[in-house]
Amino acid sequence: MSHSILILSQKEIRSLITMPEIITTVREAYLELSSGETIAPERMHINIPKHEGTVLIMPIYSQASCLLSLKTATLFSDNKTKQLPLLQAIITLIDGMNGRILAILEGSLITAMRTGAASGTATDLLARQDSKTVAIFGAGIQGRTQLEAVCAVRNIEKSFIFDPDTESANIYAAEMSAQLNIDVCIPDNEKKLLEADIICTATSSNSPVFKAEFVAPGTHINAFGSYKPQTREIPEEIVQKSRIIMDHKKSCLTEAGDILIPLNNGNISLKQLDDEIGEIISGEKPARNSPEEITLFKSVGHAIQDLTVAQLIYKKAIETETGTKVSL
Repeated sequence: MSHSILILSQKEIRSLITMPEIITTVREAYLELSSGETIAPERMHINIPKHEGTVLIMPIYSQASCLLSLKTATLFSDNKTKQLPLLQAIITLIDGMNGRILAILEGSLITAMRTGAASGTATDLLARQDSKTVAIFGAGIQGRTQLEAVCAVRNIEKSFIFDPDTESANIYAAEMSAQLNIDVCIPDNEKKLLEADIICTATSSNSPVFKAEFVAPGTHINAFGSYKPQTREIPEEIVQKSRIIMDHKKSCLTEAGDILIPLNNGNISLKQLDDEIGEIISGEKPARNSPEEITLFKSVGHAIQDLTVAQLIYKKAIETETGTKVSL
């Protein structure tokens, strides 16, 4: 017996959700993750060296919602020269009671939005309340959602965009200034980073994207770009002196080069790696300890974010009769 599957495009998904809604959803997802109410096999990596590509496969089951999701994402670093996006993805949403496929959703926008929302969640908990300036590293779609999310939880007045591609940085500055009605500019020198209250990294760099000497006391850092053990965006000296909060401890200790490299070098200890964001949300662990403390939120991304956001979108799509139903 056949049944219909709901297909949702990027344009349709964008029309259904707002960043504040996703921040709330991701916050709840982190609580569920830290409570141990999910079954999530380790993310599978398939490397394709010949074409500078990586394929990520991320399955999860939520006991709370009795839903499953499976995300397949591809990242090919040379895609810009081919007029293709770096990240392409789909998310399949499945009924956990009978295995029925409910929906197939375009996944690159969901990935960017839920990643931005994770940054917004961490910023809301850990950044100083008087934070007004944010520095973004990476002028791609994730750099956009990072800024959008931070602006949703703090009264941001100014943003710096750092990207080696000047054309991309200029386009980013113009578009995000118009979208968020704040001053977004390309800094004339790297020392401008000292003015930032919040730093967000969302790049494909294999090595640190800024110097430790340009990070002021009291800064909050959201580190999202690096998701492999051998790559990092954050200088080791900053990791050493920061309070480290992770999205998921097991995943970060498997994949996060920002943490694993200094840990393997003996410059940080496992005692510094004991805080998950879900524990701060639940009140089990404290948030910021002092105005001078540097806080570092390290995320490698987790399938629970994809599942909960896909669930939200699916519910709203059914309510508004959005999308295309297909029988297979």
